[in-house]
Amino acid sequence: MLPVLRRIVLEFSQTSELDQALLRLVSQVKEALATQCCSVYLADHNKQHFLLMASNGLAQESFGRTSVGFTEGLVGLVGQREEPINIANAQQHPDYIHAPEVEEDRFKAFLGTPIIHQRKVLGILTVQQKHARVFNENEEAFLVTLSAQLATALAGIEAQGMIELYHGNQSFAKHHKGIGGAPGIAIGEMIVVHPKADLSTIAVNKVNDAEQQLIIFDNAVRRTFAEFSEMSEKLRKIISDSSLDIFDVYKQLLDSDNFKTEVMTKIKQGWNAESALKLIVDGYVVKFEALDDEYLRERAYDIKDLGNRLLNNIQNLAGRDQKLPEQFILVAEDVSATMLAEYQHLGLLGIVSLSGSNNSHTAILAKALNIPAIMGGDFLTIRQLHHKKAILDGYGYQLYVTPGDALISEYRHILAVEEELQAQVKEVEHLPAETKDGHGMSLLVNTGLSSGFEYSKSVGADGVGLYRTEIPFMNRSCFPSETEQTALYRQVLMSFAGKPVTMRTLDVGGDKSLPYFPIIEANPFLGWRGIRITLDHPEIFLVQIRAMLRANFGLGNLAIMLPMISSITEVDEAIRLINQAYYEISSELSHNERDRLVKPKVGVMIEVPSVVFQLEDLAEKVDFFSVGSNDLTQYLLAVDRNNSRVASLYDFYHPAVLRALHYIAQKSQAQHMPLSICGELANEPTGALLLMAMGYKNLSMSAHSLAKVKWVIRHVEYHKLKKMLTTVLSLKDTANVHSYMHEQLIKLGLGDFAHAKLQ
Repeated sequence: MLPVLRRIVLEFSQTSELDQALLRLVSQVKEALATQCCSVYLADHNKQHFLLMASNGLAQESFGRTSVGFTEGLVGLVGQREEPINIANAQQHPDYIHAPEVEEDRFKAFLGTPIIHQRKVLGILTVQQKHARVFNENEEAFLVTLSAQLATALAGIEAQGMIELYHGNQSFAKHHKGIGGAPGIAIGEMIVVHPKADLSTIAVNKVNDAEQQLIIFDNAVRRTFAEFSEMSEKLRKIISDSSLDIFDVYKQLLDSDNFKTEVMTKIKQGWNAESALKLIVDGYVVKFEALDDEYLRERAYDIKDLGNRLLNNIQNLAGRDQKLPEQFILVAEDVSATMLAEYQHLGLLGIVSLSGSNNSHTAILAKALNIPAIMGGDFLTIRQLHHKKAILDGYGYQLYVTPGDALISEYRHILAVEEELQAQVKEVEHLPAETKDGHGMSLLVNTGLSSGFEYSKSVGADGVGLYRTEIPFMNRSCFPSETEQTALYRQVLMSFAGKPVTMRTLDVGGDKSLPYFPIIEANPFLGWRGIRITLDHPEIFLVQIRAMLRANFGLGNLAIMLPMISSITEVDEAIRLINQAYYEISSELSHNERDRLVKPKVGVMIEVPSVVFQLEDLAEKVDFFSVGSNDLTQYLLAVDRNNSRVASLYDFYHPAVLRALHYIAQKSQAQHMPLSICGELANEPTGALLLMAMGYKNLSMSAHSLAKVKWVIRHVEYHKLKKMLTTVLSLKDTANVHSYMHEQLIKLGLGDFAHAKLQ
């Protein structure tokens, strides 16, 4: 049955029209299971019912008209229980509802399975038979497997708004969950730029200029043919075997009358060149992938590759130079830092990048520029976003597409409140971070962008809690020299002369890679990254440490922080190398100069759970601790925060995370160990208050968050925070923590700081 399953799912996922796809689906399932009726219902969560969308066996007049409430009938029961229901005689079941308009009285046997995507029921797939019987295990397994595979395809169709269109819910905003990039809110038109040439992302459209589309297609074929000839000739000088035959196959297909005629026929029917190409190529792909022969199935990839190359030339020939509106939200498969810099002065309100992470260079730059951003996320076919109005909520990591007036009004109010708050918090920028009852805090900045020093200094920061040294390593074609690093670090240290600057040693790996030092791993966050790389490459580590020590000459405000520490052995080895670098430089100096070579304090990042239980041992080795709350949360919860499927589980306010942070604070105090925290939690007023109550005295955050956090600190009393913390640590789930803290902010008169993320 596997080939049948594969064919059904492929044809459904590559469809351009939902109603036809659903009709084809139910017919194929009915035939595959040799049953007498198959139907599909889609969930309308706004109206709280399942709508009969297609059937082969029920009355056609009921399609799109007959609905079953989420708590009604056997269909509703399948949705409620979120599991298959297999009944020999449905009419005898207490939940059976007689609906004469669908004409199902002749059917007795019933099998229904839910179509679920990321815990959300999208629909119900059912099969029925006239004779009373229980469907066998193989039939049930087939339907369950098919539903699970259909879920992803249906989720994509739902994301494109096609389901809302059939439900008649055009007034409802479609929202998509992403990964946090940069906080803030943006309301405006979305502009999609530099989309990747990929037929699977094409939304089929009809146009009125068939003649022009035929010219574009013909020219694209000619250009693609020439490119294949050029590639083949270049490679033939290196390779002489039959592996180059694929280029001849491509050229033969491009030159064949059948292929070209099929695409041109679609264009003459009114489809644009992109859509016509997609429809024909998808048809070939479905046929190839449904074949039993593995070799022939693999040819589907060749067809897709050819189609994408043709598409690339069609898009280039179509001349997609677009006029930008005065203000816009930038959307791309991968918004690079260069792209962000290119558009940021042209009316850029926010960015949506389908790839990337919270720690990517783009996200860091977006925070520095105060541009709201969502990174990653399972949004939708990217072209569906072009020219659509949207609300980008960087606090709640939400993108609302085509929002209604009420939602726009609500977010405009939030923006207005933010502007008022911004004016208020600016007043305390250069005042001490001290509570009403005299509890003082040190607020530091996270930095690492070469252009951000002066701004970070001007916001009233007490120093730098985290300087990301990997950023200068990224914008290069090779490792920077010791001289280059020294000059850069000197600039940072001098910008904050008299204030502490904590520099993290090179922390690459995970989602941060260097173009000239690729690291390819199945699970990069648990692999070769941070201190593990630099200890394996002491030549890189020693050059960086020497550069830091030279930069600190005569200033004395440097502290060195070691990332991704998971054992005492790593600390011992790193300190040995730091001492080696210090004595190497010291030996080069005169006796008088050596007095100005200050040996910096060395600390470790607490981000790997193993070291949480070795704090006493670490305290004997280093001078300070700094909690990396982003990675610590990720590792404690076993959640990849850059994976949109599980990103919703990544939450700093999870009771386990908060209790771990409290434990670290207590242990550090017992060891009289200076403690700081750098991570997104410290950027939020709620997080800052909880951390302060736990005993953290040094909070490091983005420059744009500093004044806001300082304002909140100056308007609370420390003894009240301690009571609040006691309650929070007793709560058992994340939702209760969010709800309680939201209430507390309001009680403290800080309700305006309760952004969407905390609601």
